[in-house]
Amino acid sequence: MKTKTAFKYEITEKTRGGIPVIIVAAGSSTRMNGINKQLAEISGVPVIIRTLLSFENSEEISNIILVVRADDVFTLQLLTEKYGISKLTDIVCGGDTRQESVLKGLSRVASDDQGVLIHDGARPLVSKAIIKNVVLGLENYSAVTCAVSVVDTVKRVDASGKVLETLDRSNLVAVQTPQGVNIADYRAAIEKVGDVSRFTDDTSIMEAAGFEVLTVEGERSNIKITTKSDIAFAEGLLEGKE
Repeated sequence: MKTKTAFKYEITEKTRGGIPVIIVAAGSSTRMNGINKQLAEISGVPVIIRTLLSFENSEEISNIILVVRADDVFTLQLLTEKYGISKLTDIVCGGDTRQESVLKGLSRVASDDQGVLIHDGARPLVSKAIIKNVVLGLENYSAVTCAVSVVDTVKRVDASGKVLETLDRSNLVAVQTPQGVNIADYRAAIEKVGDVSRFTDDTSIMEAAGFEVLTVEGERSNIKITTKSDIAFAEGLLEGKE
């Protein structure tokens, strides 16, 4: 079926320079009560389009590789054309896990690309500053993630909920995306660690393989849309509300 193929777009002048980004949007949206969060609207614009526009408008990005569910390919093709996402070069069908989807996206990067960003499609409010900071970090590190400091007290508990210890939050951060990796080193890391399905983010794979991971400053507004309430929160952020 046509909706199960991956569309290939022509690379234009606008897509040259910078590095590519893989945007992963193939999740099942299980906590959205049957709503596809990528297509849910934030102030009238679909979540995934706001995410794409963030990278479309970044000078650091050469081209966009979008990984989606097979059933969403044709819908996303129409939406990206409607909103003029000119840096989009591929729409790829995702896998059963996030890491499988990332690998499918990675197969579409150009042979001469040295670095790539990987971003959650459900983080629509990522800023130009974050994107730039991650790209700059890749100049000296094989793996980079944006992160914010942990402001809540964090406790480690057992399966029954009993507190085992209180962690020192001064040394803790909450990581976000985009994350950036050196492509050759990332492929080597995947080969070394084997089963990547146990990892929840890409810099964890690099860390497990022995590569140093740099954190750069993220932003608390760089939220991930997970539940319906996150939509209202994102709209509030856009309107300048707390």
